[in-house]
Amino acid sequence: MKTMTFLSWGLVGLALTACAGKDDGEPTTTANQSGDDGNDDSGSDGGSDSANDSANDSANDTGNDSANDTGNDSANDTSGGDDTGSAFILQPDGGGVAFECDIWAQDCAEGEKCMPWSNDGSEWNATRCSPLDPNPAQPGDECSVEGSGTSGLDNCALGSMCWNVDPETNLGVCVPFCMGSEANPICEDPSTTCTIANEGALILCLPNCDPLLQDCQEGEACYPVGDTFVCGPDVSGEMGLFGEPCAFINVCDPGLFCAGPDIVPDCQGASGCCSSFCDTSDPEASANCPGAAGGQECTPWFDEGQAPPGLENVGACAIPA
Repeated sequence: MKTMTFLSWGLVGLALTACAGKDDGEPTTTANQSGDDGNDDSGSDGGSDSANDSANDSANDTGNDSANDTGNDSANDTSGGDDTGSAFILQPDGGGVAFECDIWAQDCAEGEKCMPWSNDGSEWNATRCSPLDPNPAQPGDECSVEGSGTSGLDNCALGSMCWNVDPETNLGVCVPFCMGSEANPICEDPSTTCTIANEGALILCLPNCDPLLQDCQEGEACYPVGDTFVCGPDVSGEMGLFGEPCAFINVCDPGLFCAGPDIVPDCQGASGCCSSFCDTSDPEASANCPGAAGGQECTPWFDEGQAPPGLENVGACAIPA
C-alpha cells in the first residue's frame, strides 16, 4: 500500500506541512523526519517504515525531498526510502533555508534566542536571532506573537516557541524545542516526541497520541511522525475530507492522514489525498474503508513486530501495492 504524509506543518490559512508518499504502499509517519520534507530521513522509519515510506516518499518527492534529505533520509531509508516528513512542515519550492543561527546550540547573543521564522511569509523556512522577552512565558503557558505565527517573534522562554497560534488573536502555547542534537534529539517529557521539520528549522517536542482515538486537545489532531504519532494543529478548515487533495501533514480532518496518490481511489492531488486510519483488529476494517469500492484495504501502519506499545492495531486505508 502507498500512503503519504507531510512533515511540514501548516498554519491556519496556510499550507505548511509537507506530504510524503510511500513507494511500498504503506502508511507513513511524520515525526521522525527532520525537515519539512527534510524530515524524511531523520528517523521516521523506526519501525513504521512500511506505512511511513509510502506516505512520505511521494510528498517528499513532490518538492520536499530536499528538506527531507537534510536529515530525514536516514530514517525513511530504513523502511525503503519513504520520505516521511510532520505537521507539521513543508519546504519552499526549489530552495534551501537560510540558517542565521543554530536552534540546537542557541548561539545568539545574550538577550536573544535562535528562532524559526518565514522569510517569505509562507512557512518556517529559516532561522534568526530574535529578542528574548524580559519576562518570558514558560513551556505550557499561553504566549503571543508579533505579526504572525511564523514571524519568529514571541514572548516564550529561551529554548521554546509559540505554537498553534490563533491568527485572529496571535495567541498560542509555548512548546519546548528538542534538546541534544539532530542525530540524538531529546525531549525531557517522555510523553512527547521530537519532531524535526522544515529542513530542521522546526525542532519541537510535541505530545504523543493515538490516531485511532484522536486523543489530542480541541483544535488539534493526531498525525504520523516517524515511528509514532503526535498532536498538531488541525488546519483543514472546510477541506480535509476523504479523497480531497492534500499537500501538508495537518490539512486532513482528524482521523485522516495525507496519503500518496497511488493508494487513494481517484486521487486528483499531485502530492496526495486524504485517507483514513483504521483498526486492523476489526474484522470489518477493510470493508469499512471509505475507498473500499475502489480497492482500499486496511493495511498495518507498522511492519510486523515494529509497532510501539499501544499502536499495534493502527492501520491505514490504502490500495495495496
